[in-house]
Amino acid sequence: MIGADAIVKCLEAEGVEMVYGYPGVAICPFYNSILNTDIRTVLIRTEQNAAHAASGYARISGKPGVCCVTSGPGATNLITGIATAFADSIPLICITGQVDTQLIGSDVFQEADITGAVESFVKYSYLIRDVNDIPRVFKEAFHIASTGRKGPVLIDIPADVQKDTISKFKYPEEVSMRTYKPTVKGNMVQIKKVAKQLSGAKRPIICAGGGVLLAGAQEKLQAFSEKFGIPVVSTMMGIGVMPTDHPFYYGMVGNNGRAYANRAMNESDFLMFIGARVADRAVSQNGFDADNKTLVHIDVDPAEIGKNVGATIPIVGDVACILEDLLNQDITVESKKWQDTLKEYRKAFAEYKESHADALVKKSGDAVDPCEFVEVLSRALDDNAVYVADVGQNQIWSCGNYVMKKGRFLTSGGMGTMGYSIPAAMGAKMADPSRQVVAVCGDGAFQMSMMELATIMQEKVDVKIFVMNNEVLGMVREHQHFVYKDKFSMIDLSQGSPDLGKLSEAYGIHYKKITSEKNMKKEIEAFLKKKGCGLMECRILPDEVVRGM
Repeated sequence: MIGADAIVKCLEAEGVEMVYGYPGVAICPFYNSILNTDIRTVLIRTEQNAAHAASGYARISGKPGVCCVTSGPGATNLITGIATAFADSIPLICITGQVDTQLIGSDVFQEADITGAVESFVKYSYLIRDVNDIPRVFKEAFHIASTGRKGPVLIDIPADVQKDTISKFKYPEEVSMRTYKPTVKGNMVQIKKVAKQLSGAKRPIICAGGGVLLAGAQEKLQAFSEKFGIPVVSTMMGIGVMPTDHPFYYGMVGNNGRAYANRAMNESDFLMFIGARVADRAVSQNGFDADNKTLVHIDVDPAEIGKNVGATIPIVGDVACILEDLLNQDITVESKKWQDTLKEYRKAFAEYKESHADALVKKSGDAVDPCEFVEVLSRALDDNAVYVADVGQNQIWSCGNYVMKKGRFLTSGGMGTMGYSIPAAMGAKMADPSRQVVAVCGDGAFQMSMMELATIMQEKVDVKIFVMNNEVLGMVREHQHFVYKDKFSMIDLSQGSPDLGKLSEAYGIHYKKITSEKNMKKEIEAFLKKKGCGLMECRILPDEVVRGM
Protein backbone atom coordinates (compact mmCIF):
# COMPACT_ATOMS: atom_id res chain seq x y z
CA MET A 1 0.00 0.00 0.00
CA ILE A 2 1.31 3.44 -0.90
CA GLY A 3 0.75 6.62 1.08
CA ALA A 4 -2.07 7.83 -1.15
CA ASP A 5 -3.94 4.57 -0.56
CA ALA A 6 -3.35 4.97 3.18
CA ILE A 7 -4.86 8.47 3.13
CA VAL A 8 -7.98 7.11 1.45
CA LYS A 9 -8.20 4.29 3.99
CA CYS A 10 -8.04 6.87 6.79
CA LEU A 11 -10.89 8.85 5.26
CA GLU A 12 -12.96 5.68 4.89
CA ALA A 13 -12.30 4.81 8.53
CA GLU A 14 -13.63 8.23 9.53
CA GLY A 15 -16.79 7.77 7.47
CA VAL A 16 -15.97 10.54 5.00
CA GLU A 17 -18.54 10.81 2.21
CA MET A 18 -17.42 13.93 0.32
CA VAL A 19 -14.12 15.53 -0.62
CA TYR A 20 -14.27 19.01 -2.14
CA GLY A 21 -11.22 20.12 -4.05
CA TYR A 22 -9.15 20.88 -7.10
CA PRO A 23 -6.41 18.56 -8.40
CA GLY A 24 -2.83 19.26 -9.41
CA VAL A 25 0.34 17.24 -9.91
CA ALA A 26 1.35 17.34 -6.24
CA ILE A 27 -1.94 15.81 -5.09
CA CYS A 28 -2.61 13.51 -8.07
CA PRO A 29 -1.49 10.31 -6.28
CA PHE A 30 -4.28 10.86 -3.75
CA TYR A 31 -6.92 11.62 -6.37
CA ASN A 32 -5.85 8.51 -8.27
CA SER A 33 -6.27 6.32 -5.19
CA ILE A 34 -9.64 7.74 -4.23
CA LEU A 35 -11.08 6.42 -7.52
CA ASN A 36 -11.13 2.99 -5.89
CA THR A 37 -13.59 4.03 -3.17
CA ASP A 38 -17.19 5.20 -2.79
CA ILE A 39 -16.08 8.61 -1.52
CA ARG A 40 -17.58 11.30 -3.71
CA THR A 41 -15.15 13.86 -5.10
CA VAL A 42 -16.51 17.28 -6.02
CA LEU A 43 -14.55 19.47 -8.44
CA ILE A 44 -14.80 23.04 -7.16
CA ARG A 45 -14.00 25.83 -9.62
CA THR A 46 -11.69 27.76 -7.28
CA GLU A 47 -9.95 26.44 -4.18
CA GLN A 48 -11.29 28.93 -1.63
CA ASN A 49 -14.76 27.56 -2.26
CA ALA A 50 -13.61 24.02 -1.51
CA ALA A 51 -13.26 25.07 2.12
CA HIS A 52 -16.59 26.95 2.04
CA ALA A 53 -18.40 23.92 0.59
CA ALA A 54 -16.78 21.66 3.18
CA SER A 55 -17.88 24.17 5.83
CA GLY A 56 -21.52 24.01 4.70
CA TYR A 57 -21.28 20.22 4.69
CA ALA A 58 -19.81 20.16 8.21
CA ARG A 59 -22.39 22.51 9.68
CA ILE A 60 -25.31 20.39 8.50
CA SER A 61 -23.82 16.89 8.81
CA GLY A 62 -22.19 17.49 12.20
CA LYS A 63 -19.02 15.84 10.92
CA PRO A 64 -15.75 17.45 9.80
CA GLY A 65 -15.84 18.60 6.18
CA VAL A 66 -12.92 17.55 3.98
CA CYS A 67 -11.26 19.58 1.23
CA CYS A 68 -8.17 18.72 -0.77
CA VAL A 69 -6.09 20.85 -3.15
CA THR A 70 -2.66 20.85 -4.72
CA SER A 71 0.51 22.68 -3.69
CA GLY A 72 1.52 26.31 -4.25
CA PRO A 73 -1.37 28.48 -5.48
CA GLY A 74 -3.84 25.67 -4.80
CA ALA A 75 -2.90 25.71 -1.14
CA THR A 76 -2.64 29.48 -0.83
CA ASN A 77 -6.01 29.97 -2.51
CA LEU A 78 -7.49 27.77 0.22
CA ILE A 79 -6.34 30.07 3.04
CA THR A 80 -9.35 32.41 3.04
CA GLY A 81 -11.70 29.44 3.33
CA ILE A 82 -9.61 28.03 6.18
CA ALA A 83 -9.60 31.38 8.00
CA THR A 84 -13.38 31.64 7.53
CA ALA A 85 -13.90 28.23 9.13
CA PHE A 86 -11.48 29.02 11.95
CA ALA A 87 -13.27 32.26 12.85
CA ASP A 88 -16.60 30.41 13.15
CA SER A 89 -15.20 27.22 14.75
CA ILE A 90 -16.17 24.92 11.89
CA PRO A 91 -14.40 21.50 11.83
CA LEU A 92 -12.49 20.94 8.59
CA ILE A 93 -9.75 18.58 7.42
CA CYS A 94 -7.75 20.50 4.83
CA ILE A 95 -5.40 18.28 2.79
CA THR A 96 -2.77 19.94 0.60
CA GLY A 97 -0.27 18.42 -1.76
CA GLN A 98 3.36 19.51 -1.44
CA VAL A 99 6.51 19.25 -3.54
CA ASP A 100 8.80 16.27 -2.95
CA THR A 101 10.34 16.14 0.50
CA GLN A 102 13.92 16.69 -0.67
CA LEU A 103 12.87 19.82 -2.58
CA ILE A 104 11.13 21.57 0.33
CA GLY A 105 12.85 24.86 1.04
CA SER A 106 14.49 25.22 -2.37
CA ASP A 107 11.78 27.44 -3.88
CA VAL A 108 10.90 25.02 -6.65
CA PHE A 109 7.87 25.28 -8.90
CA GLN A 110 4.58 25.54 -6.94
CA GLU A 111 6.21 25.30 -3.52
CA ALA A 112 4.64 27.27 -0.67
CA ASP A 113 5.12 26.97 3.07
CA ILE A 114 1.47 26.37 3.69
CA THR A 115 1.84 25.11 7.27
CA GLY A 116 3.60 28.36 8.12
CA ALA A 117 1.13 30.48 6.16
CA VAL A 118 -1.94 29.15 8.00
CA GLU A 119 -0.42 29.06 11.47
CA SER A 120 -2.81 31.65 12.89
CA PHE A 121 -5.89 30.18 11.14
CA VAL A 122 -5.83 26.50 12.14
CA LYS A 123 -6.17 24.51 15.33
CA TYR A 124 -3.14 22.50 14.25
CA SER A 125 -1.15 21.68 11.13
CA TYR A 126 0.96 18.73 10.02
CA LEU A 127 3.68 18.29 7.42
CA ILE A 128 4.01 14.55 6.85
CA ARG A 129 7.56 13.51 5.97
CA ASP A 130 7.27 9.80 6.83
CA VAL A 131 4.61 7.73 5.07
CA ASN A 132 4.21 5.57 8.19
CA ASP A 133 2.88 8.58 10.12
CA ILE A 134 -0.20 8.90 7.92
CA PRO A 135 -2.63 6.80 10.06
CA ARG A 136 -1.64 8.52 13.31
CA VAL A 137 -1.76 12.00 11.81
CA PHE A 138 -5.22 11.56 10.29
CA LYS A 139 -6.64 10.05 13.47
CA GLU A 140 -5.28 12.99 15.46
CA ALA A 141 -6.46 15.52 12.89
CA PHE A 142 -10.08 14.35 12.95
CA HIS A 143 -10.00 14.25 16.75
CA ILE A 144 -8.59 17.77 17.05
CA ALA A 145 -10.96 19.23 14.45
CA SER A 146 -14.12 17.81 16.03
CA THR A 147 -13.47 18.15 19.77
CA GLY A 148 -13.12 21.07 22.16
CA ARG A 149 -13.57 24.29 20.24
CA LYS A 150 -13.97 22.88 16.76
CA GLY A 151 -11.96 24.18 13.84
CA PRO A 152 -9.82 23.41 10.78
CA VAL A 153 -6.73 21.18 10.79
CA LEU A 154 -4.33 21.23 7.85
CA ILE A 155 -2.35 18.20 6.62
CA ASP A 156 0.40 18.94 4.09
CA ILE A 157 1.64 15.84 2.24
CA PRO A 158 4.61 15.85 -0.20
CA ALA A 159 4.04 14.03 -3.47
CA ASP A 160 6.81 11.51 -2.81
CA VAL A 161 5.27 10.58 0.56
CA GLN A 162 1.99 9.86 -1.21
CA LYS A 163 3.88 7.45 -3.50
CA ASP A 164 6.06 5.81 -0.82
CA THR A 165 5.16 2.33 0.43
CA ILE A 166 3.81 2.15 3.96
CA SER A 167 5.29 -0.73 5.98
CA LYS A 168 2.06 -1.62 7.78
CA PHE A 169 -1.27 0.16 7.76
CA LYS A 170 -3.23 0.15 11.00
CA TYR A 171 -5.68 2.92 11.75
CA PRO A 172 -5.61 3.81 15.47
CA GLU A 173 -8.73 3.11 17.48
CA GLU A 174 -8.03 5.82 20.03
CA VAL A 175 -6.17 9.10 20.34
CA SER A 176 -3.92 9.98 23.24
CA MET A 177 -2.29 13.38 22.97
CA ARG A 178 -0.55 14.61 26.10
CA THR A 179 -0.85 18.27 25.11
CA TYR A 180 -4.47 18.19 23.92
CA LYS A 181 -7.09 17.39 26.55
CA PRO A 182 -10.18 19.56 26.00
CA THR A 183 -12.52 19.99 28.95
CA VAL A 184 -15.98 18.54 28.51
CA LYS A 185 -17.60 18.48 31.94
CA GLY A 186 -18.15 21.80 33.67
CA ASN A 187 -16.96 22.47 37.20
CA MET A 188 -19.87 21.51 39.47
CA VAL A 189 -18.97 24.10 42.09
CA GLN A 190 -19.31 26.83 39.45
CA ILE A 191 -22.55 25.32 38.13
CA LYS A 192 -24.08 25.34 41.62
CA LYS A 193 -22.93 28.93 42.04
CA VAL A 194 -24.80 29.86 38.84
CA ALA A 195 -27.94 28.14 40.12
CA LYS A 196 -27.75 29.93 43.46
CA GLN A 197 -27.22 33.41 42.02
CA LEU A 198 -29.77 32.86 39.24
CA SER A 199 -32.48 32.19 41.82
CA GLY A 200 -32.03 35.70 43.19
CA ALA A 201 -31.91 37.50 39.83
CA LYS A 202 -34.73 39.87 38.87
CA ARG A 203 -33.78 40.43 35.23
CA PRO A 204 -31.84 37.38 34.00
CA ILE A 205 -31.14 36.84 30.31
CA ILE A 206 -29.23 34.38 28.13
CA CYS A 207 -27.06 35.50 25.21
CA ALA A 208 -26.54 32.40 23.07
CA GLY A 209 -23.82 32.08 20.45
CA GLY A 210 -22.80 29.68 17.70
CA GLY A 211 -21.28 27.30 20.23
CA VAL A 212 -24.80 26.20 21.19
CA LEU A 213 -25.42 25.07 17.60
CA LEU A 214 -21.99 23.47 17.25
CA ALA A 215 -22.68 21.45 20.39
CA GLY A 216 -26.15 20.46 19.16
CA ALA A 217 -27.57 21.97 22.35
CA GLN A 218 -30.50 23.96 20.93
CA GLU A 219 -33.15 21.81 22.60
CA LYS A 220 -31.36 21.90 25.96
CA LEU A 221 -31.02 25.68 25.78
CA GLN A 222 -34.70 26.04 24.99
CA ALA A 223 -35.60 23.65 27.80
CA PHE A 224 -33.44 25.64 30.25
CA SER A 225 -35.02 28.91 29.14
CA GLU A 226 -38.55 27.52 29.47
CA LYS A 227 -37.97 25.74 32.79
CA PHE A 228 -36.84 28.88 34.55
CA GLY A 229 -38.59 31.49 32.38
CA ILE A 230 -35.40 33.18 31.19
CA PRO A 231 -35.47 35.33 28.02
CA VAL A 232 -32.93 34.60 25.27
CA VAL A 233 -31.07 36.80 22.80
CA SER A 234 -28.49 35.56 20.32
CA THR A 235 -25.38 36.66 18.51
CA MET A 236 -25.32 36.51 14.72
CA MET A 237 -23.80 33.03 14.82
CA GLY A 238 -26.38 31.99 17.40
CA ILE A 239 -29.39 32.66 15.16
CA GLY A 240 -31.37 29.44 15.22
CA VAL A 241 -30.95 28.52 18.89
CA MET A 242 -34.67 29.21 19.28
CA PRO A 243 -37.56 29.78 16.86
CA THR A 244 -38.17 33.44 16.00
CA ASP A 245 -41.75 33.36 17.29
CA HIS A 246 -40.85 31.76 20.64
CA PRO A 247 -42.20 34.05 23.39
CA PHE A 248 -38.87 33.98 25.24
CA TYR A 249 -36.71 34.88 22.23
CA TYR A 250 -35.83 38.55 21.73
CA GLY A 251 -33.69 38.46 18.60
CA MET A 252 -30.09 39.25 17.67
CA VAL A 253 -27.89 41.61 19.68
CA GLY A 254 -24.93 43.73 18.65
CA ASN A 255 -24.12 46.63 16.35
CA ASN A 256 -26.48 45.25 13.71
CA GLY A 257 -28.94 43.75 16.18
CA ARG A 258 -32.37 44.82 17.29
CA ALA A 259 -32.68 47.73 19.71
CA TYR A 260 -35.03 45.77 21.97
CA ALA A 261 -32.61 42.80 22.11
CA ASN A 262 -29.72 45.06 23.06
CA ARG A 263 -31.85 46.79 25.68
CA ALA A 264 -32.94 43.48 27.18
CA MET A 265 -29.31 42.39 27.51
CA ASN A 266 -28.05 45.74 28.77
CA GLU A 267 -30.72 46.12 31.45
CA SER A 268 -30.30 42.61 32.81
CA ASP A 269 -28.87 41.96 36.25
CA PHE A 270 -27.84 38.39 35.45
CA LEU A 271 -26.33 37.82 31.99
CA MET A 272 -25.35 34.36 30.77
CA PHE A 273 -23.12 34.16 27.70
CA ILE A 274 -23.48 30.57 26.46
CA GLY A 275 -21.29 29.37 23.59
CA ALA A 276 -20.54 32.94 22.56
CA ARG A 277 -17.13 34.56 22.05
CA VAL A 278 -18.46 37.90 23.33
CA ALA A 279 -16.80 39.56 20.35
CA ASP A 280 -17.05 43.19 19.28
CA ARG A 281 -20.13 42.77 17.08
CA ALA A 282 -22.11 41.48 20.08
CA VAL A 283 -21.05 43.77 22.92
CA SER A 284 -19.66 47.00 21.48
CA GLN A 285 -22.98 48.60 20.66
CA ASN A 286 -23.82 51.87 22.39
CA GLY A 287 -25.11 51.42 25.90
CA PHE A 288 -23.71 47.98 26.67
CA ASP A 289 -22.92 47.88 30.37
CA ALA A 290 -21.09 44.96 31.92
CA ASP A 291 -21.20 46.56 35.37
CA ASN A 292 -23.90 46.03 37.96
CA LYS A 293 -24.71 42.56 36.76
CA THR A 294 -23.62 39.01 37.40
CA LEU A 295 -21.94 37.82 34.21
CA VAL A 296 -21.71 34.10 33.55
CA HIS A 297 -19.60 32.91 30.62
CA ILE A 298 -19.87 29.29 29.46
CA ASP A 299 -17.56 28.19 26.66
CA VAL A 300 -15.54 25.15 25.66
CA ASP A 301 -12.53 27.34 24.89
CA PRO A 302 -10.93 28.74 28.08
CA ALA A 303 -9.10 31.36 26.01
CA GLU A 304 -12.38 33.09 25.16
CA ILE A 305 -13.63 33.44 28.73
CA GLY A 306 -12.81 36.88 30.04
CA LYS A 307 -10.99 37.90 26.86
CA ASN A 308 -13.39 40.72 25.98
CA VAL A 309 -15.64 41.03 29.04
CA GLY A 310 -14.74 39.88 32.53
CA ALA A 311 -16.84 36.99 33.84
CA THR A 312 -18.19 36.82 37.40
CA ILE A 313 -18.69 33.07 37.06
CA PRO A 314 -16.61 31.38 34.33
CA ILE A 315 -17.39 27.79 33.34
CA VAL A 316 -15.25 25.88 30.86
CA GLY A 317 -16.74 22.86 29.15
CA ASP A 318 -19.09 21.50 26.52
CA VAL A 319 -22.25 23.61 26.38
CA ALA A 320 -24.54 20.58 26.05
CA CYS A 321 -23.07 18.93 29.16
CA ILE A 322 -23.22 22.11 31.23
CA LEU A 323 -26.81 22.88 30.23
CA GLU A 324 -27.75 19.33 31.21
CA ASP A 325 -26.22 19.90 34.65
CA LEU A 326 -27.96 23.27 34.99
CA LEU A 327 -31.31 21.70 34.10
CA ASN A 328 -30.83 19.27 36.98
CA GLN A 329 -30.24 22.03 39.54
CA ASP A 330 -32.96 22.72 42.09
CA ILE A 331 -33.64 26.44 41.74
CA THR A 332 -36.50 26.98 44.21
CA VAL A 333 -35.52 30.07 46.22
CA GLU A 334 -38.59 32.35 46.37
CA SER A 335 -39.89 30.41 43.41
CA LYS A 336 -43.40 31.90 43.13
CA LYS A 337 -42.25 35.47 43.75
CA TRP A 338 -39.33 35.01 41.39
CA GLN A 339 -41.50 33.72 38.57
CA ASP A 340 -43.94 36.61 39.01
CA THR A 341 -41.02 39.04 38.78
CA LEU A 342 -39.75 37.36 35.60
CA LYS A 343 -43.21 37.41 34.08
CA GLU A 344 -43.43 41.20 34.52
CA TYR A 345 -39.89 41.54 33.16
CA ARG A 346 -40.75 39.54 30.02
CA LYS A 347 -44.01 41.44 29.56
CA ALA A 348 -42.21 44.79 29.63
CA PHE A 349 -39.74 43.76 26.97
CA ALA A 350 -42.39 42.05 24.86
CA GLU A 351 -44.17 45.39 24.72
CA TYR A 352 -40.92 47.18 23.87
CA LYS A 353 -40.22 44.61 21.14
CA GLU A 354 -43.67 45.17 19.66
CA SER A 355 -43.25 48.94 19.59
CA HIS A 356 -39.86 48.66 17.84
CA ALA A 357 -40.70 45.79 15.50
CA ASP A 358 -40.17 47.81 12.33
CA ALA A 359 -37.25 49.97 13.51
CA LEU A 360 -34.86 48.63 10.86
CA VAL A 361 -37.33 48.36 7.99
CA LYS A 362 -37.06 51.02 5.28
CA LYS A 363 -39.76 50.70 2.65
CA SER A 364 -38.75 50.87 -0.99
CA GLY A 365 -40.58 52.99 -3.52
CA ASP A 366 -40.32 51.12 -6.82
CA ALA A 367 -38.30 48.00 -5.99
CA VAL A 368 -38.36 45.07 -3.61
CA ASP A 369 -38.14 45.90 0.07
CA PRO A 370 -35.26 43.67 1.22
CA CYS A 371 -36.56 43.24 4.76
CA GLU A 372 -40.00 42.18 3.60
CA PHE A 373 -38.42 39.95 0.96
CA VAL A 374 -36.38 38.03 3.56
CA GLU A 375 -39.41 37.58 5.79
CA VAL A 376 -41.64 36.36 2.96
CA LEU A 377 -38.94 34.00 1.68
CA SER A 378 -38.20 32.49 5.08
CA ARG A 379 -41.88 31.95 5.82
CA ALA A 380 -42.27 30.19 2.47
CA LEU A 381 -39.45 27.75 3.25
CA ASP A 382 -39.92 24.30 4.75
CA ASP A 383 -39.78 24.19 8.55
CA ASN A 384 -36.36 22.49 8.51
CA ALA A 385 -34.89 24.44 5.59
CA VAL A 386 -31.30 25.71 5.52
CA TYR A 387 -30.91 29.43 4.81
CA VAL A 388 -27.36 30.52 3.92
CA ALA A 389 -26.76 34.26 4.07
CA ASP A 390 -23.76 35.88 2.42
CA VAL A 391 -21.94 38.99 3.67
CA GLY A 392 -22.87 42.63 3.23
CA GLN A 393 -26.23 44.36 3.54
CA ASN A 394 -27.95 41.12 2.54
CA GLN A 395 -26.50 39.49 5.68
CA ILE A 396 -27.89 42.14 8.01
CA TRP A 397 -31.27 42.15 6.29
CA SER A 398 -31.29 38.36 6.60
CA CYS A 399 -30.27 38.37 10.26
CA GLY A 400 -32.89 40.94 11.17
CA ASN A 401 -35.84 39.55 9.23
CA TYR A 402 -35.30 35.81 8.81
CA VAL A 403 -38.06 33.82 10.49
CA MET A 404 -36.50 30.79 12.16
CA LYS A 405 -38.69 27.73 12.48
CA LYS A 406 -36.86 24.42 12.92
CA GLY A 407 -34.20 24.91 10.27
CA ARG A 408 -30.67 26.33 10.21
CA PHE A 409 -29.27 29.76 9.48
CA LEU A 410 -25.69 29.72 8.17
CA THR A 411 -23.41 32.66 7.47
CA SER A 412 -19.81 33.82 7.80
CA GLY A 413 -19.88 35.72 11.07
CA GLY A 414 -16.35 35.93 12.43
CA MET A 415 -14.47 36.61 9.20
CA GLY A 416 -17.30 38.10 7.13
CA THR A 417 -16.21 36.46 3.89
CA MET A 418 -18.07 37.56 0.77
CA GLY A 419 -18.86 34.73 -1.62
CA TYR A 420 -19.51 32.22 1.19
CA SER A 421 -23.18 31.51 0.59
CA ILE A 422 -23.25 29.65 -2.74
CA PRO A 423 -20.52 27.05 -2.06
CA ALA A 424 -21.66 26.65 1.57
CA ALA A 425 -25.25 26.10 0.42
CA MET A 426 -24.01 23.49 -2.02
CA GLY A 427 -22.16 21.68 0.77
CA ALA A 428 -25.16 21.89 3.06
CA LYS A 429 -27.47 20.40 0.42
CA MET A 430 -25.03 17.57 -0.27
CA ALA A 431 -24.86 16.83 3.45
CA ASP A 432 -28.63 16.36 3.58
CA PRO A 433 -30.30 16.19 0.14
CA SER A 434 -33.74 15.85 1.76
CA ARG A 435 -33.63 19.40 3.12
CA GLN A 436 -34.52 22.55 1.26
CA VAL A 437 -31.46 24.82 0.93
CA VAL A 438 -31.30 28.43 -0.25
CA ALA A 439 -28.42 30.89 -0.66
CA VAL A 440 -29.10 34.62 -0.33
CA CYS A 441 -26.44 37.06 -1.51
CA GLY A 442 -25.85 40.50 -2.95
CA ASP A 443 -24.72 41.06 -6.52
CA GLY A 444 -21.18 41.77 -5.29
CA ALA A 445 -20.96 38.55 -3.29
CA PHE A 446 -22.56 36.59 -6.13
CA GLN A 447 -19.77 37.61 -8.50
CA MET A 448 -17.21 36.30 -6.03
CA SER A 449 -18.49 32.73 -6.33
CA MET A 450 -20.68 32.56 -9.44
CA MET A 451 -18.19 30.15 -10.99
CA GLU A 452 -19.59 27.51 -8.64
CA LEU A 453 -22.78 27.43 -10.71
CA ALA A 454 -20.76 25.07 -12.89
CA THR A 455 -20.10 22.77 -9.91
CA ILE A 456 -23.75 22.90 -8.86
CA MET A 457 -24.93 21.89 -12.33
CA GLN A 458 -22.24 19.24 -12.76
CA GLU A 459 -23.20 17.66 -9.43
CA LYS A 460 -26.95 18.26 -9.93
CA VAL A 461 -27.34 20.04 -6.59
CA ASP A 462 -30.84 21.43 -6.04
CA VAL A 463 -30.15 24.76 -4.34
CA LYS A 464 -32.08 27.96 -4.91
CA ILE A 465 -30.04 31.17 -5.15
CA PHE A 466 -31.49 34.62 -4.44
CA VAL A 467 -29.47 37.62 -5.57
CA MET A 468 -30.34 41.01 -4.08
CA ASN A 469 -29.20 43.22 -6.94
CA ASN A 470 -28.69 46.91 -6.15
CA GLU A 471 -25.76 47.38 -8.57
CA VAL A 472 -23.48 48.61 -5.79
CA LEU A 473 -21.34 47.25 -2.98
CA GLY A 474 -24.15 48.16 -0.62
CA MET A 475 -22.52 47.94 2.79
CA VAL A 476 -19.48 49.96 1.71
CA ARG A 477 -21.72 52.49 -0.03
CA GLU A 478 -23.75 52.86 3.13
CA HIS A 479 -20.61 53.45 5.18
CA GLN A 480 -19.36 56.01 2.68
CA HIS A 481 -22.78 57.69 2.70
CA PHE A 482 -22.78 58.21 6.47
CA VAL A 483 -19.07 58.60 7.23
CA TYR A 484 -17.70 60.22 4.07
CA LYS A 485 -20.81 62.27 3.24
CA ASP A 486 -21.58 60.62 -0.10
CA LYS A 487 -18.01 60.64 -1.41
CA PHE A 488 -18.41 57.24 -3.07
CA SER A 489 -15.33 55.27 -4.08
CA MET A 490 -15.13 51.91 -5.86
CA ILE A 491 -18.65 50.73 -5.12
CA ASP A 492 -20.31 50.91 -8.55
CA LEU A 493 -21.32 47.54 -10.03
CA SER A 494 -23.73 48.93 -12.61
CA GLN A 495 -21.17 48.61 -15.42
CA GLY A 496 -19.64 45.28 -16.40
CA SER A 497 -21.77 43.02 -14.24
CA PRO A 498 -23.36 40.05 -16.02
CA ASP A 499 -26.96 39.84 -17.14
CA LEU A 500 -28.16 37.27 -14.61
CA GLY A 501 -30.88 36.03 -16.92
CA LYS A 502 -28.44 35.26 -19.71
CA LEU A 503 -25.93 33.83 -17.23
CA SER A 504 -28.57 31.48 -15.85
CA GLU A 505 -29.47 30.42 -19.37
CA ALA A 506 -25.81 29.74 -20.13
CA TYR A 507 -25.63 27.36 -17.16
CA GLY A 508 -29.06 25.84 -17.76
CA ILE A 509 -30.49 27.22 -14.52
CA HIS A 510 -34.09 28.29 -13.80
CA TYR A 511 -34.29 32.08 -13.65
CA LYS A 512 -36.83 34.57 -12.34
CA LYS A 513 -36.61 38.31 -11.74
CA ILE A 514 -38.83 40.32 -9.43
CA THR A 515 -38.83 44.12 -9.38
CA SER A 516 -41.69 44.87 -7.00
CA GLU A 517 -43.58 43.35 -4.09
CA LYS A 518 -46.64 42.68 -6.23
CA ASN A 519 -47.30 38.93 -6.20
CA MET A 520 -43.88 38.44 -4.50
CA LYS A 521 -45.15 35.72 -2.18
CA LYS A 522 -46.65 33.69 -5.05
CA GLU A 523 -43.56 34.19 -7.21
CA ILE A 524 -41.26 32.95 -4.44
CA GLU A 525 -43.45 29.94 -3.64
CA ALA A 526 -43.63 28.92 -7.30
CA PHE A 527 -39.89 29.38 -7.72
CA LEU A 528 -39.11 27.20 -4.69
CA LYS A 529 -41.29 24.38 -6.02
CA LYS A 530 -39.32 24.01 -9.27
CA LYS A 531 -36.92 21.10 -9.37
CA GLY A 532 -33.23 21.74 -9.86
CA CYS A 533 -31.05 24.75 -9.25
CA GLY A 534 -32.67 28.13 -9.70
CA LEU A 535 -31.65 31.79 -9.53
CA MET A 536 -34.02 34.57 -8.54
CA GLU A 537 -32.88 38.17 -9.03
CA CYS A 538 -34.46 40.75 -6.75
CA ARG A 539 -34.22 44.41 -7.67
CA ILE A 540 -33.16 46.48 -4.63
CA LEU A 541 -32.69 50.25 -4.58
CA PRO A 542 -29.01 51.31 -4.37
CA ASP A 543 -29.67 53.70 -1.48
CA GLU A 544 -31.32 51.14 0.79
CA VAL A 545 -29.70 51.09 4.24
CA VAL A 546 -29.80 48.59 7.07
CA ARG A 547 -29.52 51.08 9.93
CA GLY A 548 -28.30 54.54 10.90
CA MET A 549 -24.54 54.54 11.40
